[in-house]
Amino acid sequence: MKNDNKAQQKEILWQTLQNAAERMKQTHLRELFKQDPSRASKFSLTMDEIHLDYSKNLLTTETIATLLELAQVCEVPSAIKALLSGEHINTTENRPALHSALRQDSSQTLNVKGQNVLPLIRAEKEKMYRIVEQLHQGIYKGATGEKITDVVNLGIGGSDLGPVMAVEALKNYQQTAIRLHFVSNVDPDAITNVLKELNPATTLFIVSSKSFSTPETLMNAKVAKNWLQENLKTEKIINQFIGVTANAAKAQEFGLLPENILNFWDWVGGRYSIWSTIGLPLAISIGVEHFEEFLLGARRMDEHFANSPLSENMPVLLALIGIWYINFWNAHTIAVLPYSSLLSYFADYLQQLDMESNGKQVQHSGESVDYLTGPIVWGQPGTNGQHAFYQLLHQGTHFIPIDFIVAAQTHTEQLASQHLQLVANCLAQSAALMQGTPSDVKSTHDKMPGNKPSNTLLLSKISPRALGQLLALYEHKVFVQGAIWQINSFDQPGVELGKKLASTFIASLENGKMSEEIDHSTRTLIEKIRQF
Repeated sequence: MKNDNKAQQKEILWQTLQNAAERMKQTHLRELFKQDPSRASKFSLTMDEIHLDYSKNLLTTETIATLLELAQVCEVPSAIKALLSGEHINTTENRPALHSALRQDSSQTLNVKGQNVLPLIRAEKEKMYRIVEQLHQGIYKGATGEKITDVVNLGIGGSDLGPVMAVEALKNYQQTAIRLHFVSNVDPDAITNVLKELNPATTLFIVSSKSFSTPETLMNAKVAKNWLQENLKTEKIINQFIGVTANAAKAQEFGLLPENILNFWDWVGGRYSIWSTIGLPLAISIGVEHFEEFLLGARRMDEHFANSPLSENMPVLLALIGIWYINFWNAHTIAVLPYSSLLSYFADYLQQLDMESNGKQVQHSGESVDYLTGPIVWGQPGTNGQHAFYQLLHQGTHFIPIDFIVAAQTHTEQLASQHLQLVANCLAQSAALMQGTPSDVKSTHDKMPGNKPSNTLLLSKISPRALGQLLALYEHKVFVQGAIWQINSFDQPGVELGKKLASTFIASLENGKMSEEIDHSTRTLIEKIRQF
């Protein structure tokens, strides 16, 4: 009976929000600001290093209240508690999703299957930090006794997107002359073009794979192994490999030394693994102290997420605004536009975080959903994007909510005035998209309707702490949306189907023999590829 009541309440709230959206379509954002000159003060929130202004959204206080009621009915507070306490919320794989434990205060207690996991996390982190210090001090040597000058991270998905994004974002905090490189693609050009610039005697490879069976990563690792063997002619080349995995046995089968294997656990999803030993490239780049600041930033956001009322909870508010547009305005995409070249890979990172998590069509119950889930996430740093796709944002016919991200301070003090130009562009674009052109513009070609909604996330500076908070903010936003949609945000079965088919096509590409199961289009393409 209780579940029936919840379902009825949700249905009523859903219809209320649908009606509110239809009414709001007759209202312009300009009018909302005219009705309430203090709107921005009421529709904004600051959490430590991040200020969120959500006033440029097609929302009223009544709509927000209804969205918050929807979150309550969908038991979001209970879901938050279940996530952070280690309950088995990844229902299809019957395990927790405990990435937040990786940044938790290790003096606390957090039990998984009756075991306090925080000492395990601390031990692996300390092992990682020892490697970082050895590299920074020149103690870690290659097979021929030379110091390491270059580190190549071999990984894909979460084993690449998080580290490469964070290393780029925090390159102003780099503490070492060691150069970092990233190879993810199985395309042979990717690894070949990196290796030809490196010295085999001074290059260290990090093989990052949760299962240590990821085909792309292992193929690249074998190429690296052969490259070292051919050039160095010694069995000691294995010293130039570090494995990061949840499957240490597989790493040892590959030949890695036990002391060179860093572990993490099956309850750490790949797209959430930057906080684990998968973050080794970032720790090498920015050093132990700054890496701890990165973790601290995320922990502060976790605490805010756990303890703040829904109405003052930044991840919850961002999630609800997304629900509002996706489900009641039929928004299929969201543009994430960071006004910082340091965040060049941020949209790529968010694509996996959001689309792999919530790109689902089946509820926990096994029933198909009858509403949109998981928006298409895309974007590019400003001001580059202004000269590429902003024309469509201003005058196109698609409805695209936007997240603007900008930092108040720059790391390049001598060019502070140029940074102000960057900030001014961000503010101007969000204002122009909201306001549109004045009513006295005569040419219809020059008219822009405005009324395009956006959030603005203002960071004090692109720092380890602020970046940690920003990533955790989006992690929790995605989780809340999954909770409201009643889907599992922590599995990814859709990732596997194409990979399985690829393995069956390899033999056909090599020898031309094809099974009857191969469709005519693929059969024809294989024949054409073999002709070429």
